Amino acid sequence: MFHSILLFQTNYRMKLFFTTILSFSIVATSLCQKASQAKQATQKTTVNSKPKLVVGIIIDQMRWDYLQRFQPLFKANGGFKRMMDNGFSCNNAMVPYTPTVTACGHTCVYTGSVPNIHGIVGNNWYDKNLNKEVYCTEDTTVAGVGNTKGDAGKMSPKNMLVTTIGDELRLSTNFKSKVIGIAIKDRGAILPAGHSANAAYWLDKSTGSFISSTHYLSQLPNWVNNFNNRKMIDSFYRIGWNISLPKEIYLQYCTNDVESYESKAFGKDALSFPYSNLTQFIDKDYSKIISTPYGNNITVEMAKAALLNEQLGKNSVTDLLAISFSSPDYIGHAFGPNSWELLDCYVRLDEQLGKLFDFIDAQIGKGNYLSFLTADHAVAHIPAFMQEHKLPAGTFDDNGVVKEMNKQLKEIFGINKTIVATMNYQLTLNHPAIDSLKLDEEKISQWIIKYLKKYDAVANAFELKELIEEPMNKTVKEMLSNGYNSSRSGDIQFILKPGYIDGMKTGTTHGLWNPYDAHIPLLWYGCNIKQGSSFSEVYMTDIAATLAALLKIQMPSGCVGKVIKDVCQ
Repeated sequence: MFHSILLFQTNYRMKLFFTTILSFSIVATSLCQKASQAKQATQKTTVNSKPKLVVGIIIDQMRWDYLQRFQPLFKANGGFKRMMDNGFSCNNAMVPYTPTVTACGHTCVYTGSVPNIHGIVGNNWYDKNLNKEVYCTEDTTVAGVGNTKGDAGKMSPKNMLVTTIGDELRLSTNFKSKVIGIAIKDRGAILPAGHSANAAYWLDKSTGSFISSTHYLSQLPNWVNNFNNRKMIDSFYRIGWNISLPKEIYLQYCTNDVESYESKAFGKDALSFPYSNLTQFIDKDYSKIISTPYGNNITVEMAKAALLNEQLGKNSVTDLLAISFSSPDYIGHAFGPNSWELLDCYVRLDEQLGKLFDFIDAQIGKGNYLSFLTADHAVAHIPAFMQEHKLPAGTFDDNGVVKEMNKQLKEIFGINKTIVATMNYQLTLNHPAIDSLKLDEEKISQWIIKYLKKYDAVANAFELKELIEEPMNKTVKEMLSNGYNSSRSGDIQFILKPGYIDGMKTGTTHGLWNPYDAHIPLLWYGCNIKQGSSFSEVYMTDIAATLAALLKIQMPSGCVGKVIKDVCQ
């Protein structure tokens, strides 16, 4: 009896114990599920929320490999490592057209389109309908705002035939979103900002002040006048430019400080660091500041002033600030990718980008803005540097060759200046003269092609109207086709061999299909951006398409890009 009672009590207690445990487990599971659902809801809200501000950053002339090559020199709190470590890096981003030059690149990034569609076929082109050379952003129907002399302000995006992501953002919010473009180069500010932007500001190199045009506004805001009155360029001229790292580091990463194939950006006697003679340019030549890293400092300060005074990111809708850093292009052209000057430029730019992000963090808040960083094009090594190391490279004096061809063509066909333009690795024929003399244009074209092909630097030459039939690598053909616009492109295309550049004995340039010109960085950072990296091939045209997806707005009117799904949360 006693044992039966004891057994009953034991069984009862065990059942009670397990029932209690089971009840606790059910409650705990329910609470965990609710917590998880709440967390998911919070995450969903965060992912679905739009950024308060988009900060687009284009570095004029940046090779993708700079991110890897100079990475040990970038600071933990600098811009590049911050974006690479905490954002998403597209390591195989390519330009999908030629020519790989500034105006085309800036337009492509913000339109998701190619020259064949958006119409910006170069920095300059020869318009066959107008029978004259055209600059990408020239506009004689507008006036400069803030400039006192010259035509520096007679600029607008009217030659761009499509909308930008900024235009679409403005449309989506009934023009409540603010869009502002800032760069030292006019085309670096105007083309990204787009047609309906609130403003675009660029540097008037004759005065050292930021200006705009009546396309955007009738007078400069007070904050821009106040910024210009600071005379920052004069202050930087007085500082001069010296190396910012120990000499041993430059010797580790670069060639010698002085090389005969580098250009003399600051005068024939300014051969090496330190460049301490910049004070001579105060009130005389403000263009020299662009060939120093201080051009980046000025751009950052102008961007910060715009963000603060225009209250960007404080709107009820998303705003967009488009920033382009022009100085790397000037420094790269003059000194090349393996120079002390180029290395110093990027180390300093990394620091400036870090300070810019710190400022935006303080003003807008971390996680409340979205930023991307890319380049409008990359660049070739200086041919003499390549030859010094037994690598294939060389130069081609295109202007000299055209001059000689025109001389011989006059003797053969009796035309003055048969070739009227040499731009974007294309030749444009004098159609009015050829037509008036009733000459055989095909015969003239074939003579020119045969003449070009005799040069060792020329890989190929052909009539652009025969592009589809011309046998060549499909990647090259597609890039040429994407860059062709019937009224703004030339008649005859010539392609240089890899490593060759056009017409420069010192310094270097860009513009061709090759990876050293077309492989660009693409970093994403901030609101709704995954952390990671990928070597999947993406294109410059995909940037605007991805932004449209992240902002939940329509793609620009000429966009041919695809959404980069890896980037989006």
